[in-house]
Amino acid sequence: MTGPKIGVVGGGQLARMMAPAATELGFDLRILAESEDVCARRAVPFAPVGDYRDYDTLAAFAREVDVLTFDHEHVPTDFLQRLMDEGVNVQPRPTALVYAQDKIEMRKAVDRLGLPNPRWAEVRTLDELLAFGKEGGWPVVLKTPRGGYDGKGVMVLDDEQDAREKSAPWFEQLPARTDFSALLVEEKVPFTRELSALVARRDSGQVIAWPVAESIQVNSVCDEVIAPASGISPEVAEAAQAAALKVATELGVTGVMAAELFEVPGSEAGFLINEFTMRPHNSGHWTQDGSVTSQFEQHLRAVANYPLGATGIKGEIALMKNFLGGTNDDIFGVYPQLMEDYPAAKVHYYGKAVKPGRKIGHINMTGPANELAALRQQAIAAASLLTNGPSTP
Repeated sequence: MTGPKIGVVGGGQLARMMAPAATELGFDLRILAESEDVCARRAVPFAPVGDYRDYDTLAAFAREVDVLTFDHEHVPTDFLQRLMDEGVNVQPRPTALVYAQDKIEMRKAVDRLGLPNPRWAEVRTLDELLAFGKEGGWPVVLKTPRGGYDGKGVMVLDDEQDAREKSAPWFEQLPARTDFSALLVEEKVPFTRELSALVARRDSGQVIAWPVAESIQVNSVCDEVIAPASGISPEVAEAAQAAALKVATELGVTGVMAAELFEVPGSEAGFLINEFTMRPHNSGHWTQDGSVTSQFEQHLRAVANYPLGATGIKGEIALMKNFLGGTNDDIFGVYPQLMEDYPAAKVHYYGKAVKPGRKIGHINMTGPANELAALRQQAIAAASLLTNGPSTP
């Protein structure tokens, strides 16, 4: 007797972290890996290597599973539509996934849904960019609508001179692009912090949300997450959850979706939408140890169209701290000290080779709300031990 066969395109850490949830549920998880050395291959027995940008390779993998889902958003939507036309169960569907793939389409959708958007525009020339900055004021943020992540494909422009000097190469390359024909420019939002509204939806229409979390960024990369977001007003939290649930429902999202938000006190809703991610997300890793149902189990349940699990926090507060590659190249060598000094820390190492600055794992902790500061100190110290090794006396 076997459970549903769930195929995941991509072999990164998100696919790897679906494996324990699939094992517990008895699901048959399969991975289409980009290369021999991707980290999910060491956690999933059936993980053939193949190029998802080759339709025949993708189709051969997809035909052997009950549902196809994703570790990333880079699979061409025309490929996914062809698979659906052939009868493959693709979740989320390309008609929803496009809003995570294309930031311009995402901005248009936020406007259509009447949700809080920053001021934005499509621009195809430097003159259009300068007109946007002149009309609404500088600084502005210029983005490639596709392919950017963790600060890549993003350019902050402080004034007209800055725009002329920095953005010219992007406009010069635009006519040769085949993946998009315009750039996205947005106001630089004067936010106080970033929030994440994590939700899940299954094909039947059932939706559910986790508590809104605070996402702390360092160098445009998620560094810490605290759930629930400390000091958030009930009204803003409720509105943020409602916005994310509306997006998931109206756009027909299936699986886990993160709505990344800017908290903007004094604005009408208290926040503006930054972007969507239609898969498990770094801002939801705390759910592995801090929620009744982790985002990885929930994603599998959702794409297989099983009833969704409870999303309450275990205890009062949960947090996550990423750790990067650094000077310590012996991760397991520091485990004994880490486990002795920080017995409440839950380590999630992705099995990736250590490279300076590379995200290779995270630490989760839970506890009483009044111990948040102490828990953060412990998580930061534990992460530093993994990154840099023991401090020398």
